[in-house]
Formats: sequence, C-alpha cells, structure tokens
Amino acid sequence: MYKIFLALVLGALLNAEVVNGVAIVVKGEAITLHEIREEMRLSKVDAKTAADNLVRKKLEEAEVLEKKISVSSAEVYDDIKKTAARNNMGVSELYEAVRTSNGLSSSEFKTKTKEKLLSQKLYAAIAYSSVSQPSDEETLEYYELHKEEFEHPVAFKATIYTAEDKELLAKKITNPMFYSTSISQSKQRLEYEKISPDLAKFLAQAKPNSFTPMIPDGKGAYMTFYITEIEEGKKVSYESVKDNISNLIMADKREQVLSDYFARLKNNADIRVIREVE
Repeated sequence: MYKIFLALVLGALLNAEVVNGVAIVVKGEAITLHEIREEMRLSKVDAKTAADNLVRKKLEEAEVLEKKISVSSAEVYDDIKKTAARNNMGVSELYEAVRTSNGLSSSEFKTKTKEKLLSQKLYAAIAYSSVSQPSDEETLEYYELHKEEFEHPVAFKATIYTAEDKELLAKKITNPMFYSTSISQSKQRLEYEKISPDLAKFLAQAKPNSFTPMIPDGKGAYMTFYITEIEEGKKVSYESVKDNISNLIMADKREQVLSDYFARLKNNADIRVIREVE
C-alpha cells in the first residue's frame, strides 16, 4: 500500500513538473518556459516576441510536415560553406565568429541554418507563386522614400590589430594603451566599394575613435579595427540599386503574404496559453 501511495505521489510530482514547465500548447505540441527563455537569449527579444516566434515556428513545423518538406544535413553544410566563403573564412572560423558575435555554438548555428532552409522551402511553397514582380513605378517610389538607406561611407580609415591569442586582443580593446609584441598592427584606408559587402556592413556599424568587435581574420588569427575616421557618405544612383530594390520589395511582399497566411493559421489553430513568461 505504501509503495502504491509513493508511486502515485511521485507520478503526480513528475506530472506537475511537466505541466509547470509548459507555457503554451500549439496543436498538441508544447512550448516550454525554457524554450521561450532560450529564444529570448538567442534572438535578443522580449518574452512576448519570443513566445510569438515560437508559436509561429510550431505552426511552420506543422506545415513542413503536412507538405513533406525536408532539408538534408548536406544542404545545411553546403549553406554554411557558402556563408563562410562569402566572408573569406573556413567553416571552423565561421563557427568561431558566430560564437564570438552571437553566442551560438556550432550545433545551435547548424540548427538555425536548418530552420532557415526549411523556412525558405516552405515560403517558396506558400508565397512565391502568389507574389508579382514590382513595377518600375514601385521601385522608383521606394528609392525616393528610402534614399538615406542607399547612402554609404566612401571609405574607412582604421588601424587593424591582429593576434593569434584572442585574450591578448581583448586586452587591447579594453585598454588601448596595452602593448604586446604578439599583436601586429597596420593602418589602412578601406574603400567601401572595394571590400566585401559583409565587411563593409560590419564597418559601417562602427563609430569613429572606437574598436570594432573581434572577428577571425580568415588565417587562423583574430582581428579588430580601430576606426579613426569614416569618410563622408556617397549617394547611390537609382539605376545602380534598382535590382536590389526590386528584391527588397519582393521580400516585403512575400513576408506580408506569409504573415497573413500564418495569422489565419494561428486564428484557427488549437493554441492554449498555460502561463505567461515575464
């Protein structure tokens, strides 16, 4: 009798722990408090946004299963290799860069990459055929309304510090007077249109008289840029960015179609909120 009673008590406690750990149930699939907090950490968003993201993710997963969409590990690795190549890095260096900049482990980055590829395939199945190409009037209007987005610096003047030991480089960033023979440096003027788009975007986020975050240099070491000057911005002609604008408008249209699609799914889905996350 005692053993039966103990088993019932333990069962109730275990069940309570499971229920207490669940925040939302979407079509019978649970979203836990831990998952919401992890989404907050990885995506750097608040609890409500994290919960909304995970609800949509559950709905996407259900659609992926229904439409029999899949992504192989080879596709994931191929995408990661392409990302690394665009940034003049090896795959292991890209993993280190992602870990340094976003705090994602290599396995988390692979998971994020797989989710991205699944989403792209799902979006193609749902939205691409529903979206028409923007007209010349649409692209010109977009350009006129967002001209400032198509301006960029002419060049960056910077001192580039490089070291194999990332801890030494971190000391340099926190204490500019720190000196080590293991840290090499060179002064350069980097023209915006002559460097890679990813590096240009990275440097454009920096402020004069400050260090950039540390990144791999593509040769097994690490580097940081001390920006001494950002030369005045340059306006870009409409013709030179017309195709980019068309892609941006298409992306906006697709996202609107998808948002409407999943909003309808959400309204009709069985979603139960067990507890709010603060």
